[in-house]
Amino acid sequence: MAKKTDLVDVGTGDVFKDLGFADADERKLRTQLAMRLNDLIKERKLTQTAIAGIFGIPQPHISELRNYKLSRFSSERLLHFITLLDKDVEIVIRPKAANHAAGLVSVLVVA
Repeated sequence: MAKKTDLVDVGTGDVFKDLGFADADERKLRTQLAMRLNDLIKERKLTQTAIAGIFGIPQPHISELRNYKLSRFSSERLLHFITLLDKDVEIVIRPKAANHAAGLVSVLVVA
């Protein structure tokens, strides 16, 4: 009996690109921003109701944010929420790294 061999595709390291999303870079950025927002919320031990009040949105939308259901949130809106939690957001534009085929966007958190 012949031994069955499974083929494995090596990923790019970006699940959204691997899944074929046309807006993979935007999805990745929104996920990174949401991760930081959720960290800030957790650090402050704030309830979803309290966060909804700070952000000025309904509590069910906070639940979506906490569960990374991000279709209703733009990157700009997520950046605004970060500023509402008393954090500065700085955008730095620099030359592309030599080992990347194209420029990339990432979120760097400075404590």
